[in-house]
Amino acid sequence: MPSEEALTAVALWIAATYLQRAWQHAPRLAIVAPEKRCGKSRLLDVITETVHSPLITVNASPAAIFRSITDEDPPTLLVDEADTLFGTAKAAERNEEVRGLLNAGHQRNRPTLRVSGPEHKPTSFPTFAMAALAGIGDLPSTVMDRSVVIRMRRRAAGEKVAAFRTSRDTPALHAIRDRLTAWLQPQCAEAMAMEPAMPVEDRAADTWEPLVIVADLAGGEWPALARTACRVMTDYEAGQDEEGGLRTRLLVGIRRAFAAENDPAVLGTKRLLEALNADKEAPWAEYSSNGLTPRGLQMLLKPYGISSANRRFPDGTQAKGFARNQFLDTWARYCPEPTPPAGPARPAAEPQDGTAA
Repeated sequence: MPSEEALTAVALWIAATYLQRAWQHAPRLAIVAPEKRCGKSRLLDVITETVHSPLITVNASPAAIFRSITDEDPPTLLVDEADTLFGTAKAAERNEEVRGLLNAGHQRNRPTLRVSGPEHKPTSFPTFAMAALAGIGDLPSTVMDRSVVIRMRRRAAGEKVAAFRTSRDTPALHAIRDRLTAWLQPQCAEAMAMEPAMPVEDRAADTWEPLVIVADLAGGEWPALARTACRVMTDYEAGQDEEGGLRTRLLVGIRRAFAAENDPAVLGTKRLLEALNADKEAPWAEYSSNGLTPRGLQMLLKPYGISSANRRFPDGTQAKGFARNQFLDTWARYCPEPTPPAGPARPAAEPQDGTAA
């Protein structure tokens, strides 16, 4: 396991599968790793033998998945080798329906409609169920955004773990499963009524709330452990998004380009692209042989409602460009600058004449 917080999160996620009828949101557990042999499939083995009503698959069709879900007692979906579903652009396009199903099933009352039977009547199938997915590399961003993310890593030379043996270890895991069933299922109504204080907001709060409620039901040190894990792990994933999210990275790059020019009121498109393409670590070189183009820039900024226009510059010339105030609200919402830590309190100045203050 990569950290104590990750271990806490997995334990609480497993327990939360026993109260799926109580939840408004069904958190996904994304078990990802940069390379093979990082233990993600082994972790999924342990989870499979411990969660409520496991339904494990490697490559199931969307129809098979949603026909396996019931409102009264949802199974826990477990998908290994998830990178084969989404790892390439072609695979992701082919499995777009699976991604849509995983996204819809994160929230209650998001059924899928299919025409079925000899009379071809539209039929509603539930999608709500907790799901764990293991694979190499990140899953689609919409799935990651609905997940508690466990970033596995390969063991170093001096690190040891006990071997997992199905015949020896499964009975102990089943004993844990039976204890979780006996403890949690009678508490469904209480769990449904709880509204815990959360250290995060918005979708992160939706995803982590079932884990925090289970921790509050457990009492003892669990409430503090759950909230610490929630805060630490969501902060880390927010940092990952800032580094890797394409549009977020573009917004940060544009802010830096304006700052490098002493924050002018307007900046020409040509000059902005020169500044962006000059960053050798940025992904813009992949857009074309000349890097990010005016059209590519427009397409990336379109979801924010930002576009270039003819601008007049201080020297009297006119050209396509952007006004800095176009970005202010978007920067504040999607990539706010970190608040600098407060420094130590400065001591009161001593009177110059040596008298007491």
